[in-house]
Amino acid sequence: QVQLVESGGGLVQPGGSLRLSCVASGSIVTIYDMAWYRQAPGKQRELVATVTSDGITNYVDSVKGRFTISRDNAKNTVCLQMNSLKPEDTADYYCNADITTRWPWRTSNYWGQGTQVTVSS
Repeated sequence: QVQLVESGGGLVQPGGSLRLSCVASGSIVTIYDMAWYRQAPGKQRELVATVTSDGITNYVDSVKGRFTISRDNAKNTVCLQMNSLKPEDTADYYCNADITTRWPWRTSNYWGQGTQVTVSS
């Protein structure tokens, strides 16, 4: 089986920064696209940023220029550097990835358990 474990959430003041990390572990053969989603209270989960295995990135308009997604394929990790945080960035942030596993041999979509980010003064 595969586990995605996030870390790095917390409370930060507006204008501050946080760095989220997500590590994938298990019988992993290949990790394809990796992504960060977020879900604010009372709202639907939304896609924040994606990165392909080749390092191509995409962002939702509301975080462009403030957030940076990156990955380390050797360490099966994906990170989200969040700068100039705003109160509207407050949400639970989830790591997501498409992963091929060895036992059994199949490609599935996996989610982490989420990490809370609160932006408040």
